[in-house]
Amino acid sequence: MVDLNVDEWTQKEYLHNKQLLEVQGIKVILVDTILNSIEGADGITYNPPLMKQEPKGSVFVFYCDSGKGTHSRLKEFREKFPDHVCISLKGGRGYWRKNLQQ
Repeated sequence: MVDLNVDEWTQKEYLHNKQLLEVQGIKVILVDTILNSIEGADGITYNPPLMKQEPKGSVFVFYCDSGKGTHSRLKEFREKFPDHVCISLKGGRGYWRKNLQQ
């Protein structure tokens, strides 16, 4: 069971939880808020109108360079996307490790 009532996921948690949730039909989307994508990671650029079209219950995992910016903006994201789960990527882009990718 994946706990969706948290503020942050590490990269490892993101990769693991993404697999578990997608088997259940829940979409998990990595969201780039800094216009600097993570090499080798599937994700989208922050675009509220398009994101609101994602299925209800989808999980948005926001990232910035350090994770601090997206963590501090979680309340804003959750208000903007009330039908979705919003989580921050702990450590952001700076702590993403290519060797942990699946």
